[in-house]
Amino acid sequence: MAAFVKAINAKIRSNPTVSYFCSTHFWGPVSNFGIPVAAVVDAQKSPELISGHMTLALCIYSATFMRYSLAVTPKNYLLFLCHFINEGSQLTQGYRYLNWHHWGGKEKASVASSITAAAAAAAKK
Repeated sequence: MAAFVKAINAKIRSNPTVSYFCSTHFWGPVSNFGIPVAAVVDAQKSPELISGHMTLALCIYSATFMRYSLAVTPKNYLLFLCHFINEGSQLTQGYRYLNWHHWGGKEKASVASSITAAAAAAAKK
C-alpha cells in the first residue's frame, strides 16, 4: 500500500500544474476565500450588525498575511489576492461601523425613517 501511495504521489508531483493544484499554496487560499466572500455579502446588511472588534482583528490579520504571502518562497499570489480583497472589504465594513456608531449614521437613519413614516401616514389621510 505504501508503494502505491508513493507511486501516485510521484505521478502527481511530476506534473507542475497538477502538483500546484494538490498543494497548500493552492488549497490554503481557496479555503480562505470564504472570509472575504462573507465580508462582501455582509456589506449589504445593516451596519448595526457589524462587530468593530472583529473587523479590526480581521484587518490586522489580512494585512499580516498579505505580507506573509509575499515573504514565503515561492511567493503565493493567490493568498495575497485573497487577503487583499479581505482587507478592502474589512476596511469598508470598518467605515460602515464607524459611520453608524460614531459619526451619526444611526441618528440620520432614525430621522429618515420617521420622515418616511410621517409621509406614509399623511398619504393615507
